[in-house]
Amino acid sequence: MAVNEKSTRCFGVLQFIIILFLSVNVHAQNLTLNWSKQASGVWSVKAGKSDSLNFLSVSEVKPKLESINSMADVDFPIQKDDIEVLNFDGKMYLKFPLDEGEKIYGLGLNFKTIEQRRRILRLHVDHYGGSDNGRTHAPVPFYVSSKGYGVFINSARYLDVWVGTAVRKNSAVPMNSRDRNMDKKWSANPYSDNISILVPAEGVEIIVFGGPTMLDAVSRFNLYNGGGCLPPKWGLGFWQRTPTLYNDSMVMANVKEFKAHSFPLSVIGLEPGWQSKSYPCTYEWDKGRFPNPAKLVTQLNAMGIKTNLWINPYISPESEIVKKLLPYTASHTVWSGYVPDYGLAETNQIIGNQMKKNLLSIGVSGLKMDENDGYDNWLWPDVTMFPSKISAEQMRQVYGVMMQKMTTKLYREQNKRTYGLVRSSNAGGTSFPYVIYNDYYSHRDFITALINSSFIGVLWTPEVRSSKSAEEWLRRMQTVCFSPIAMLNAWSDGTKPWSFPEVEKQVTEVANLRMQLIPYLYTCFAEYTFYGRPPIRAMNLVDGFSAVDKIEAGKLNSTDNPYAEATKKEMKDQFMVGDNLLIAPLFTGETKRQVILPNGKWYDFYTGKLVGEGQVIEVSQGLDHIPVFVRDGGIIPMAANSKIKDKQNLVIRYYGQKPSVYKLYDDDGETFNYEKGEYSWRTIQIKKNAKGILSGSVSSVEKNKPNSFEKISFEFMTK
Repeated sequence: MAVNEKSTRCFGVLQFIIILFLSVNVHAQNLTLNWSKQASGVWSVKAGKSDSLNFLSVSEVKPKLESINSMADVDFPIQKDDIEVLNFDGKMYLKFPLDEGEKIYGLGLNFKTIEQRRRILRLHVDHYGGSDNGRTHAPVPFYVSSKGYGVFINSARYLDVWVGTAVRKNSAVPMNSRDRNMDKKWSANPYSDNISILVPAEGVEIIVFGGPTMLDAVSRFNLYNGGGCLPPKWGLGFWQRTPTLYNDSMVMANVKEFKAHSFPLSVIGLEPGWQSKSYPCTYEWDKGRFPNPAKLVTQLNAMGIKTNLWINPYISPESEIVKKLLPYTASHTVWSGYVPDYGLAETNQIIGNQMKKNLLSIGVSGLKMDENDGYDNWLWPDVTMFPSKISAEQMRQVYGVMMQKMTTKLYREQNKRTYGLVRSSNAGGTSFPYVIYNDYYSHRDFITALINSSFIGVLWTPEVRSSKSAEEWLRRMQTVCFSPIAMLNAWSDGTKPWSFPEVEKQVTEVANLRMQLIPYLYTCFAEYTFYGRPPIRAMNLVDGFSAVDKIEAGKLNSTDNPYAEATKKEMKDQFMVGDNLLIAPLFTGETKRQVILPNGKWYDFYTGKLVGEGQVIEVSQGLDHIPVFVRDGGIIPMAANSKIKDKQNLVIRYYGQKPSVYKLYDDDGETFNYEKGEYSWRTIQIKKNAKGILSGSVSSVEKNKPNSFEKISFEFMTK
């Protein structure tokens, strides 16, 4: 080969490399972000070519703009120039700033951790496998910062997230290189000033929510997702799920046992055996075990007990709907059952009609929707093809939301509210009346998940199934009675609330307390619906507790530094129910525990006595009660007895000495008529006269507004 020819060829190769390098650099330059204000304190931007399918398009929920706009307006909470978006290799590279000391919460239903800084996650719907790695039942791509703002990535893809672990060479924080050989302060995890997110798509929508508090940011996020669900009143009662192969006579015998033990019961749950076939399912009653299901459901409804039925998504080849459904199913099967494509209207209509015919028409009140989450070796693989052309990856992320949407619509058509259980959810599912559950069974981790649920717009229940001791049984029962669903799941071994006779009295007492608290709980859920405030919430969302993040650990001082001990660990073993109740569960083997009280005075729920003021206290509650505390001026409306009735006597408990105002919510408890204005907020007011004597009043019911209460009385707990 001639020298000139070789030189020419080398020059050509060099030109190609230079052009390729320049094209890559151009392709990877920052995209210009044109933020658009959607509502008070809410901004969005679409960068690149976004997927047409995302969480909000799937759920079809409408943001509650009127409620968001009633909140105080705020400025954009992040320095806009510090948010970077690159489009490279067919993917979106996102960077958000992190200040020193800034804490990050959310990013999915985690079971072991509350704070997510210094974690690497792949947000991927799956059954929880014991590690907070992003694979969980609700990997919601929303985080909230201790600085009082939130960020939502509206992409139904598997997102990779580096929360303060990616260290960039152009960081504003100078590199601090250390010699590992000689420097004992050398760290394998140098300081990172950003959150990096990889979105495997050519575009993405980002939505930012302002505060000024973390609770405000979470509330705006929930309202943008349609507002929280408002369950029917019966849904807040006590649930019992029966063993798998129970028949109709066994169900009725079970109900009689509850009555004999004077134990409250609002919902009976039937497990897979109600169907003629399950794993995969027919959605048809087994005629041997349930020859007349309509009669059974009618009898239970007459006794004030609702019926909830287990299903999973996979349809048996022997189902009567399979011929119609087959063209609208995926390329792969699960447990030899067809996988319905809920991205198609035809699928929703066929399965919806089957449910209306066999379930809703006879009065079944709700569903437990199992196994729409994982594991990978059970569910369809990511090479599965769906006739709707939705990718298997996206389908995995939204499948639970699709099922919730369909079934919620079925009940809405009947003007009946439902309340049920589901194994997977995601962003967009906030307004659907479903509570997440799973088969994982760590009591402590259940509480962590309960706390984490409040950051991401989902509900979670730490259901009770079994225990190794009477003490564990009671502790689990006490916890579940302060969760979104108070449920005993006996599908496997037939446990009853009285399975440990030595603690039957205490279990019955806490279940009855749950029933009495329904007026308070119902108001908490109304606040979730109308204002976006989660009914169960992390301490980090509580006004007066956020100071924990700002105070250095040091000598405990009730005035200057009451949170010294709190700074040493995540707060994952105490939580709030609404604004007024602080719950601090005890676990097996514990006779005492520390409780961190936010600013202000706090009182014992059971006695009304002052327990502390903005400090760390130690409580020794004994077995009889779960520790519960009420803030100064706390008003707790309670039913006079443990039965759910159309008309109840109401006892309004008041704690402390501070004058106070509380808004009590009321509606018919079952229909969607509240959306037409058929509801009331009644003002409860506590005043103190010149002599220091407290008195209470309740505003009258407006004309043609619901009124569930007959006699109303006050109980001043603090003497």
